[in-house]
Amino acid sequence: MPERGASVPDTTSPHSPPPTTSRTLREARRTGLLVTLLLGGLTATPPLAMDMYLPALPEVTRALHAPAATVQLTLTACLAGMALGQLVVGPMSDRWGRRRPLLAGLAVYVVATALCALAPTAGTLVAFRLAQGLAGAAGIVIARAVVRDLYDGFAMARFFSTLMLISGVAPIVAPLLGGQILRVTDWRGVFVVLTVLGALLGAVVWARLPETLPAAERHTGGVGEALRSMRTLLADRAFSGYLLAGGFAFASLFAYISASPFVVQEIYGASPQTFSLLFGLNSVGLVLVGQINGKILVGRVRLDRVLALGLAIVIAAAAALLLMSLGVFGDVGLVPVAAALFVLMSAMGITLPNTQALALMRVEHAAGSASALLGTSSFLIGAVASPLVGIAGEDTALPMAVVQLGAALLAAGCFLGLCRPWRTGTTGTAGTTGAAGDARADAEGAAS
Repeated sequence: MPERGASVPDTTSPHSPPPTTSRTLREARRTGLLVTLLLGGLTATPPLAMDMYLPALPEVTRALHAPAATVQLTLTACLAGMALGQLVVGPMSDRWGRRRPLLAGLAVYVVATALCALAPTAGTLVAFRLAQGLAGAAGIVIARAVVRDLYDGFAMARFFSTLMLISGVAPIVAPLLGGQILRVTDWRGVFVVLTVLGALLGAVVWARLPETLPAAERHTGGVGEALRSMRTLLADRAFSGYLLAGGFAFASLFAYISASPFVVQEIYGASPQTFSLLFGLNSVGLVLVGQINGKILVGRVRLDRVLALGLAIVIAAAAALLLMSLGVFGDVGLVPVAAALFVLMSAMGITLPNTQALALMRVEHAAGSASALLGTSSFLIGAVASPLVGIAGEDTALPMAVVQLGAALLAAGCFLGLCRPWRTGTTGTAGTTGAAGDARADAEGAAS
């Protein structure tokens, strides 16, 4: 599959990027480091918006006189907004290019974040967080679409791992920064800092990020064409399998994100700063494993095998957490629980980027719509996981462990049942990918 805007006779090997005839893409390649940093900043928007706020969740429950389940809805609202926003922004970026929808989204994101700092009640905070998520979706979906514009095959998988390194710094720094902000101000100061960071990112994007989708490749069919494109993508069984596998894996991750502040601080008595350190350590594990994926595994091991390994580790870690929550090993304390969470988070470094890369390898056109579907499924499923982990109150980690294990098992089931990784056409190797690869695999199976 050639790169977007490229002209190349050999489309079977993703190892050697073909020369491009698009002036825009040449400029983007010449400024590759800057583009990488900008895309990393855009993909860091969700962890910044959520993780910097995590140490303040117990304080918000007290300040706004709201129960923990209601305050957790502020996370759910932000996630739901990011999910629904991607369905709108993705097709918009396929029609009008990447820059204009991205800049508009960043502008609204800054305003909504500033309003979060002024929210007088938990209900208004939920509403403003929904608006923040809707606008912040632009950075998420368009960053993935830009990657698809510029790269393909193993190069795309490696780039997603690089983005995980950059965006992975956000969950390391964000709760630490949030904890320090809470030393000098209250939870509203967290949103003030997020407002300033969003404004700075928008200014740099406006000044330096080039348009990566040539006018000749844009879609002009409006909403109807966008819906048909999404329907075609969802009709691809393997694409849907990777989409659902990534979504349920993200739900397992988000169960940790939304429940861990209460589990670590309220159940095990850790301070906000200790929680921030543990959260940052887990993020370091995710980043390091993501780099092992991009630098060592991609191109040497079939991507579906790497993905299967990641899902297996997530299932094992979640099962260990469930057993500890049930008291099978007695009163284990914080250290074993933190160790299991570290393993689960680290395994996401090979699970999440490979589901995205394998899904986008199957897309030749409408990268914005494909990216929107991938992001929407992840954030919607994650949004469902958030209230579930608080359903039994703040005094037990059992709901978190149950949601994590259930989501991981569903991810593995979708991967095995829909993607059928034992078939050579959907493995993400140097061979044929996509529907053509499926057809070839069917023919080879029939011949044998």
